[in-house]
Amino acid sequence: MTLPLAVLVTALLFGGVTLYAFGFAAALFTTLPAAQAGATLRRVFPWFYLLVIVGALVAMALWWPNDPLAAAVMGAVALSTWPTRQWLMPAINRATDAGDRRRFQALHGLSVGVTLAHIVAFGGLLWRVV
Repeated sequence: MTLPLAVLVTALLFGGVTLYAFGFAAALFTTLPAAQAGATLRRVFPWFYLLVIVGALVAMALWWPNDPLAAAVMGAVALSTWPTRQWLMPAINRATDAGDRRRFQALHGLSVGVTLAHIVAFGGLLWRVV
C-alpha cells in the first residue's frame, strides 16, 4: 500500500517544484514590480524549501519498504535542500542586498542547479515505475 502513496508524493513534489521554479517565480517578476517580487520570494522561498524537505522525507519513508534506492534518492533530496534553505538562500539575499551581481549570479545558478537536480531525481523515480 505504501508504493502508490510514494509515487503520489513523488509526483506532487515533481509537479510542485517544477511549477514553483518555472511558473510562480517567473510570474511574480512579470506581474509585480521587481522590488515587490523579490521581497515576496524572500518570504516564500524558506517555506518552499521546508515543503520540499518534509515531502522528500515522507516520500523516503513511503518508498523504503518497496524501493530502498528510491528512498535513498529522496533522502538525498531532503539532505541537499537543508543547506540550500539555511545557507544558500541567505547568501543569495546578502549578495542582492550588497549589489554584488556577480556573486548573486553564481549563487543563484547553484540554487537553480540544485532545483533542477531535484526535478530530475523526482522525474527519474517516476520514470522507473511507469
